[in-house]
Amino acid sequence: MTIMVGAEISSKPFSQRVLTLPSLGVGISTEFGATEFGLNPNTLQREHPELVQFLEIGADLERGIDDSAQEWIRAGHPTTYHFLDVNLEEEEDIEEEWCRATADLAAESGAAWLCGDAGLWHVGPRDRGHGTLMPPILAPESADAMAKSVRRLSELSGFEVLPENPPAQVFLGPMHLLEYFARMSEAADCGLLLDVAHLVIYQNACGHDLKAGLDDFPFERVVEVHVAGGVEYVHEGRTFIDDDHGLHIQPGTWELLETVIERSSNLKAIVYECERNRIDDVTPGFRRIHEMLGR
Repeated sequence: MTIMVGAEISSKPFSQRVLTLPSLGVGISTEFGATEFGLNPNTLQREHPELVQFLEIGADLERGIDDSAQEWIRAGHPTTYHFLDVNLEEEEDIEEEWCRATADLAAESGAAWLCGDAGLWHVGPRDRGHGTLMPPILAPESADAMAKSVRRLSELSGFEVLPENPPAQVFLGPMHLLEYFARMSEAADCGLLLDVAHLVIYQNACGHDLKAGLDDFPFERVVEVHVAGGVEYVHEGRTFIDDDHGLHIQPGTWELLETVIERSSNLKAIVYECERNRIDDVTPGFRRIHEMLGR
């Protein structure tokens, strides 16, 4: 794959850049050490090549890429790079050294683009001991700051950057989550990774209707979609949904996925996040995704 240099990315509008991105199909996610507790993506691909076309590698610079992901890369199969160690909400965290090193690792992996949850992956210095995942403050100032970070990361890395709506039970700020990402993506002129399972968690936690905010959302910017299982639990009389990547996919997640597929004219990839389960247990989910794409 040819990686565009930063100058080209910054000078061309997203509407043109998206046409150069490959259509990857349906993929599975992984991160360092996931195969010790779940499925091996290489085995899944060998047994069901019709179901899995690419691997989304969740990685940070401290741990790098594990053996199972390296095996996938050596086989020449498509990949994307999902960063786990940068705070897109904080422009000062987009350090040039980190950007260059991440770009090198993504290039070595043959990644089609960079993506990752947009918020805070660490508190204080970038260190595994400071790891967390918190959503951004849903306010215009934060959206504009994140837009600057996305543009900087894209320019320094030479990769298209797709920010993802993160999971959480508590969100601060006056904006709806989809309004926030619409504003940010327009200001950054970037594509988006829309996680429909995370969106269900957000709508439920904030008391919104399942499809609240969809009518004004820029679906033409959605390049990638995530699907994952979520389990309900009750705390102090309220029902929440945990992003457990288990086998139970919420009915609302399937409903949103169908809507997103219908409306997203530039959709290139769908990831089923199910890396910590058995192969036989996840194949029905992959088949359902393919059936929805076929329709």
